[in-house]
Amino acid sequence: MESIQHIIDKIPIRHNPVSYFIFLGIFLGLLLSLVILFRTSKKNNAFRVYGWSLLIQSIIAADVFLCYTGLIKYVPHLNDSTEPLVLLLAPSVYLFIYTLLERKSITYRKHWFHIVPSLVYLFSQSNYYFQPVSIKINAYLGAYFPDMKRIPVPANIDYSYLWIKDEFRWLILFSFIMYIILCIQLILKNTYKNNTTQTGNIGLTKYDFSKNTILGLLAAFILIFLVFLNFENDAGDHYIFIFHTIIVLITGFVILSESRFFSTSWIADKYETSGLNANGISIDAIKVFVENEQFYTSKSASLKNLAIAMNATSNYISQTINMHTGLNFNDFINQYRIEASKKRLLDNDYKHLTIEAIGNSVGFKSKATFYNAFKKHVAMSPTTFIKLQKSSAQNQNV
Repeated sequence: MESIQHIIDKIPIRHNPVSYFIFLGIFLGLLLSLVILFRTSKKNNAFRVYGWSLLIQSIIAADVFLCYTGLIKYVPHLNDSTEPLVLLLAPSVYLFIYTLLERKSITYRKHWFHIVPSLVYLFSQSNYYFQPVSIKINAYLGAYFPDMKRIPVPANIDYSYLWIKDEFRWLILFSFIMYIILCIQLILKNTYKNNTTQTGNIGLTKYDFSKNTILGLLAAFILIFLVFLNFENDAGDHYIFIFHTIIVLITGFVILSESRFFSTSWIADKYETSGLNANGISIDAIKVFVENEQFYTSKSASLKNLAIAMNATSNYISQTINMHTGLNFNDFINQYRIEASKKRLLDNDYKHLTIEAIGNSVGFKSKATFYNAFKKHVAMSPTTFIKLQKSSAQNQNV
């Protein structure tokens, strides 16, 4: 009788362009996920969720890589160890889109049910995880090398975990279908809301990115379905993770192309490499939003809040304003406030308000701030402005 180790030694090691390509996806996926998780602000909940999703994908890809190459024979206990994580793939993509569009944080208290299927499956397979090496190797051989001789196993093995393991593929497909539907509903809901509350091209990048993410999820579902249709076991999983590597490469390209690194590079002039001439948010789009939403009247109007509303970085919005108007953000916003205050100072509908109250109504937080800004932009105080306008009106009537 052949020993367990002798049978294990017969498992061939497979290295080819496919294995190298999958390994590239694992390496880049882990690198990108760690960069996102460590460099993204804790307040940016959406991309932290995306970072976790990418990390989960990369860990699963590593399991597939070990099985495809045969290297799993050196760590047989890891065989099928990442199956519970597979049930987190579709939920993690949905939660990313949810946080991106709804701008709501993910909390265990509110969203715990998304991880329940994964936890239930993990619990159902607990018996398998503690099985002897012979069971793990035989499961691997059955999927990748069905013609190889199996390792003898003890007669008292409990195979009760197989009842759900045999239906695992259906669980994956059902999870993908359900979350694709939920993602599409989110897109439709928020696209409608965006069209009815905003103007211009605000939020276009965010919605395009969400739609492309859903298309990627749908493509993954179709690929998984075709693989499951043509392969009885896990032998076709490498096709899925070739696709994963392609997605990771595209993600990496997008992150690099959107990076602000080149904006602050020591070798570049102030706006030489900022990308302001690219198809980003124009000064006209910023003006449309500020005017139509009366953004300037809010006391919380800030460069950061404007950038969030326009789905851009503060640095990009600041550079766009400065490049096209020659003004910094505060002067740009104060221009709108001063123009509005000039109209209200002469409007009988606001006659009951003090000058300070009119300043507050257009977004200034204090009387001193209002007076200083008014003098800067009009070259006189509000009181003097009112007197001159009334005197001019009386002269015209005479």
